[in-house]
Amino acid sequence: MKKIFLSLCLFFICMGVVSAETVDYAPNSKSAILIDAATNTVLFEKNADEKLAPASMTKIMSMLLIMEAIDRGDISLSDEVTISENAASMGGSQVFLQTGEVYKVEELLKGIAIASGNDAVVAMAEYVAGSTEEFVGLMNQRAQELGLANTIFKNPHGLDAEGHYSSARDMAVIASELIKHEKILQFTSIYEDYLKKNDGSSIWLVNTNKLVRFYDGVDGLKTGFTETAGYCLTATAKKNNTRFISVVMGAPTSDVRSSDTTSLLNYGFNSYQLQVILGSADSLGKKRVENGIVETVDLVLTKDYVKLLRQNEAIPNYSYNIKVDKLVAPVKKGEVVGNLDVVDENGEVVDTLEVTVSEDISKANLWQSFVKNLKHITSGRNIIK
Repeated sequence: MKKIFLSLCLFFICMGVVSAETVDYAPNSKSAILIDAATNTVLFEKNADEKLAPASMTKIMSMLLIMEAIDRGDISLSDEVTISENAASMGGSQVFLQTGEVYKVEELLKGIAIASGNDAVVAMAEYVAGSTEEFVGLMNQRAQELGLANTIFKNPHGLDAEGHYSSARDMAVIASELIKHEKILQFTSIYEDYLKKNDGSSIWLVNTNKLVRFYDGVDGLKTGFTETAGYCLTATAKKNNTRFISVVMGAPTSDVRSSDTTSLLNYGFNSYQLQVILGSADSLGKKRVENGIVETVDLVLTKDYVKLLRQNEAIPNYSYNIKVDKLVAPVKKGEVVGNLDVVDENGEVVDTLEVTVSEDISKANLWQSFVKNLKHITSGRNIIK
């Protein structure tokens, strides 16, 4: 009956009869939130700032630190990690690592992302930071950097500990940061795999997030359960170019956390779509380059300009004002060279976007400069000066 009720609510919302704010899309969870991953727009929230035990959703922050260490070049997926006695002794969900065994970072990351292995995450915490204590310090430091007001970590795995808590909103922020490292989705989207042990045997890894298999578009992210936390799930799903992140905390059963998550995602995909207003490959005009090997360069946005719109909502009628300083070679693609103001129909600036160049421009030698300037004088082309 609840599924029928929610389906009817979605229909009436689309018809404008019922306000979305009147519907609880996670009726059986203590707290919940749904955000658009591209714009971080909150589409639904319920007790989203309540401090609750996050259980193994804690590992979202642990995976974020691991992925950041990989991207910095501090560690690599092919690095070999020796399992400590401390890591091997971890209880709760595990992939049964033994003291002295050696695994690659990629294998341990799979053990964390798919099977929620407490032993695997402790092994990685020790490898990244030298000890679990140092790693937890990094977790809390990163939480502060992300502006998380309702999160304190006491361990990297999420087993209940006094003073270890987070909130649905904070979990969504961490998840949003994690999925910027798209490689992680290659692991969290796996439903089942095997971890080959050092003795030649294999451990079957089955994703604790069943929606990876049963909900089209779900490719992450992390479940959690302890007696204190109840059943939790931070999920992400993408259809076409629209991605949502949902969090439910304190559900009474694993089936309920899946159904509440399904309800949130259905609401998102049935009600909204992400629209690219200006693509990062779209030319905003040409700009002369002083002392450049070429005369002009296309100006482009540093990233796509997107808006989350209601289904069937018309694209806003915007105009644009571009402001770019004089360009002097060398100039690198990705370097911010100016800004673009997005102006609505009322003449109000609604967004200011960063502008870069479409390609690297090297400095010209004397002969190249002469030829370029001659072409500029004779061409009469329309150039942003």
